Amino acid sequence: MTSATLAPGRPAFRRRSARGGRRLTRAAGLGLGIAMLWFSLLVLIPLAAVVVTASDGGWTEFWSAVTNQQTAAAIRLTVGTAFLVTLVNIVMGTAIAWVLVRDDRFFGRRILEVLIDVPFALPTIVAGLVLLSLYGPDSPLGVNIANTRVAVFLAFLFVTLPFVVRTVQPVLAELDREAEEAAASLGASRVTVFRRIILPSLTPAIAAGAALSFARGISEYGSLVLLSGNLPMRTEVTSVRILSSIENDNLEGAAAVAAVLLVISFAVIVAVDVIQRRVVRRG
Repeated sequence: MTSATLAPGRPAFRRRSARGGRRLTRAAGLGLGIAMLWFSLLVLIPLAAVVVTASDGGWTEFWSAVTNQQTAAAIRLTVGTAFLVTLVNIVMGTAIAWVLVRDDRFFGRRILEVLIDVPFALPTIVAGLVLLSLYGPDSPLGVNIANTRVAVFLAFLFVTLPFVVRTVQPVLAELDREAEEAAASLGASRVTVFRRIILPSLTPAIAAGAALSFARGISEYGSLVLLSGNLPMRTEVTSVRILSSIENDNLEGAAAVAAVLLVISFAVIVAVDVIQRRVVRRG
């Protein structure tokens, strides 16, 4: 009994032990060390410096800085608008990616492909000038939304458009259509095929694009400077608020607002990851 039961288990135990105790080669260890050093210099150390600066004045000063009426209004506007824009991007970005992949023979497809990437390449201050020219006081369209919250929403929407499209598009292009055809042949409707077969495969890409879209939105500055007017309590966003604090020699206050945005971004990224895992598991 023991020989019959232990013999098959020994190789597996050895494989687990070897796998668990495997050491990095010198080249792999050197590469990992360089990568971690580079990541620390670019990300970890600056973020730690922001947190340390935000805590210099103690909890009382930190709380006072982030609950200041003007600062709190800027945080609410920025986070709320970024969240709404992310929801719009999830729907419209996925739809645009679907059109580019599944309906790829329409006239002007290549032009649309180029236009989607314009927000990536265009400097944000130039984007602000373009939006002001189209939707400002001298708008050729007769639409003036300058110095309003709609302007903030539009600016966020412009700079975050490509993220969901470009994360969903390659995943959608690689999907195997045989499973869709098999489900359709068995009587499944298009809605059922999309919900049970396509959507679970696209969910990780949609979640990644949504997280990038949200993070990009709450950090936007350049496209808002000209269009929103940066009116306190009305159209002032957190990036402008941080700059104003720095210009007024209030580095601790600026760092406190930055730390709040950091926590919010991290929480949203974690929440999106949890949601997409659950959706994939149910699918």
